[in-house]
Amino acid sequence: MAVYTDVSDEELEAFIGSYTIGALTSFKGIAEGVENSNYLVHTETGPYILTLYEKRVRREDLPYFLALMEHLAARGISCPLPVKDREGRALKELAGRPAALISFLEGLWVRRPSIEHCAGLGQALARFHLAGADFPMERANSLSLPGWRALFASIGDGADSVAPGLTEEIQKELAHLEKHWPDDLPKGVIHADLFPDNVFFLGDKVSGLIDFYFACNDLLAYDVAICLNAWCFEPDASFNVTKARALLQAYERERRLNESELASLPTLARGAALRFLLTRTYDMLNTDANALVKTKNPTEYLRKLRFHQRVRSARDYGLGKT
Repeated sequence: MAVYTDVSDEELEAFIGSYTIGALTSFKGIAEGVENSNYLVHTETGPYILTLYEKRVRREDLPYFLALMEHLAARGISCPLPVKDREGRALKELAGRPAALISFLEGLWVRRPSIEHCAGLGQALARFHLAGADFPMERANSLSLPGWRALFASIGDGADSVAPGLTEEIQKELAHLEKHWPDDLPKGVIHADLFPDNVFFLGDKVSGLIDFYFACNDLLAYDVAICLNAWCFEPDASFNVTKARALLQAYERERRLNESELASLPTLARGAALRFLLTRTYDMLNTDANALVKTKNPTEYLRKLRFHQRVRSARDYGLGKT
């Protein structure tokens, strides 16, 4: 979440007035995240999240995201729901941007996930995958293997300003992944961005999942690999195999990974690390200095990528099957 687009008091009051949620009482920008402009909005009936969709999010994808939230909630997944206005519209426009008002989800995200948090995340991810199995809409993953080459080209030699030699290192990794990326694994709806700040907890229990604006149809095990990257490394860049084992075992209690998925996990984890290395590098080089947004350090994912390059099997992630 972030704030790129300012909204005036008058614009917001008129926008809130088109809903049956009472009068606006307060609002403030949310600086976390990198994709869209987000505000915490309070009205007479309680808190809501207002999202203005920025340039990286395509307008034609928004019905997929909003419908997915409704689909998941109907199947028992705790997640925010789009709020509809007096005319039954969930998707509107505000300050020249597509916009939606989303219900507020109780809970906190954890800065330092514990083993118990990782287990809760693994279970929640598997249940999310199962709940999305009959979602009728489809959206290709624009930030998977076919999109990485174009994203890399848009960065150019600027990567070397992030880390010396990074341009050549990315080039070599792209060539490796293009040669070895699997395409015959189980597919379905994935979250594709299930970082700790997108999972809310009450104590050690998951209270809900948020921020579905990268959701798409792709390899289910790729979503698992994204979570290994996001949840199982310590601040000193060391990999915590105990957390990874807890995540994977909890996932498998809900949905078993087949042998091909397990064998592909090191490659998928490399791809996930490269994906976030590329997008963080792009954002660092291109984010407007005046935007209320915290850019994230790309080199965190360079260190993770180098770890995965040394992995040989799922045993290194805490499983003993492969």
